[in-house]
Amino acid sequence: MMKFKRLASSCCVLTATLAFISQPTHAEIPHNAEISASQDHVISLANIKKDVEFLASDALKGRKVFTPELDRAANYIAARFKQAKLEPFKASYRQQFDIYNIKPAALAVTLNGKKVPEAQMALASTAKSFNWTADSKVVTHIVSKEQNLRQTLSKINQQGGDHFLVIHPSHQDLFKRYQAYFAKGLTKLSNTPTGTILMVLDGSKQIDEYSASGSNVVTTKALTNVIGVLPGKTKPEEVVLFTAHYDHIGTVLSASKDSDEHSNTRGQQDLIYNGADDNASGVAGVLNLARYFAAANNNDRTLIFVAFTAEEIGGYGPKHFAKHLPADNVVAMVNMEMIGKTSKFGAGKLWMTGFERSNLATIMNQAITHQANRIQADPYPEQQLFYRSDNATFARMGVPAHSFSTVQLDQDKHYHAVSDEVATLNLASLQQVLATIAKGIKPVVSGVATPSRVDSAKVASEGKIY
Repeated sequence: MMKFKRLASSCCVLTATLAFISQPTHAEIPHNAEISASQDHVISLANIKKDVEFLASDALKGRKVFTPELDRAANYIAARFKQAKLEPFKASYRQQFDIYNIKPAALAVTLNGKKVPEAQMALASTAKSFNWTADSKVVTHIVSKEQNLRQTLSKINQQGGDHFLVIHPSHQDLFKRYQAYFAKGLTKLSNTPTGTILMVLDGSKQIDEYSASGSNVVTTKALTNVIGVLPGKTKPEEVVLFTAHYDHIGTVLSASKDSDEHSNTRGQQDLIYNGADDNASGVAGVLNLARYFAAANNNDRTLIFVAFTAEEIGGYGPKHFAKHLPADNVVAMVNMEMIGKTSKFGAGKLWMTGFERSNLATIMNQAITHQANRIQADPYPEQQLFYRSDNATFARMGVPAHSFSTVQLDQDKHYHAVSDEVATLNLASLQQVLATIAKGIKPVVSGVATPSRVDSAKVASEGKIY
């Protein structure tokens, strides 16, 4: 996670009652389901099933970043875009880029004349190396017993720069968690500008003198977004994005003694996180709506369909893509995250994060004929899901960028589990979800309606160091 399209038709959408595949464990789709005969032909259960089953197959071994299996998934998505007659983005369906992994290699610190033990140091740094003394231009902090360590670090991370913190031993438990997290290294799209947070667990109430030196090992790895474009007929410079991440978390490194923790839906020992709902369902949404829009061939605005990589390790796919598409040109972003199951509102019904941050949901709901099918507000506001998927990057730039989902977070035992398999999905519900999104987004795709912008000043910014 969170790890979370639309379509237009110039003709009237006819309401049809469909005979869905029988799925006894799932709720039935209501008889007023808004799927027309033409939609059913393109957004078909057969195509959805084909896409989800391939992406969530054991052969792809959980689609972990930096693996050949994720490359296979990318090739499949690119082939589907080409099959739908979408155009490549800047000459290619595959947008390749590098990210940096920056991992601590050496660290030595003295504080007030005493050498600090390794167990009492933690380092997060994007610098290749550093060498500090009390005369260096480094901001120093004493974090007392009464202060909130998490808030202090969050504020420092927003500021960036170089910081040396002496942390009271009462914060030991939280310090150890940060220490373990930082030891894994940082992943960044760029290693400039540099910044460093060095923490020492010590009861000193003041810093009389100190010295610190450290170095990192910096490596690069390649990632790939997959992108298809349907140029607009009358407003080609205005863009509507339809997105989903196609990576997942791979496999269990070794068999667990806890058979329940690593058992699939058949009660068998399983080591593959198939990621059927998270997020093969969302990618199937991108592919099937791309096919529908291309067949309709009447979009006034340009539609760009993107399967993002690296959501599960920090959302680096949209961060890179955003550098190659001016945010001012993006009218709306529909990000699909875990849309393969019956939501708490019923089968075929979905909800949207950041409901109040733009009027996109209002526009869409006005276009949806049956009130029962209208898009609902995020039922889990305490989870801060608006910031936890690929929409967040564009929302920070003012784009009305939202994630659409059906997941029941408070009940779904399959999330990030090996049991997240195709058998747990309700594909008929997924088909209805896509039809609802398609009908709702028609005014935006056709250029009739333009959603209000997100107030970027009210969207929490990302950290500059970790």
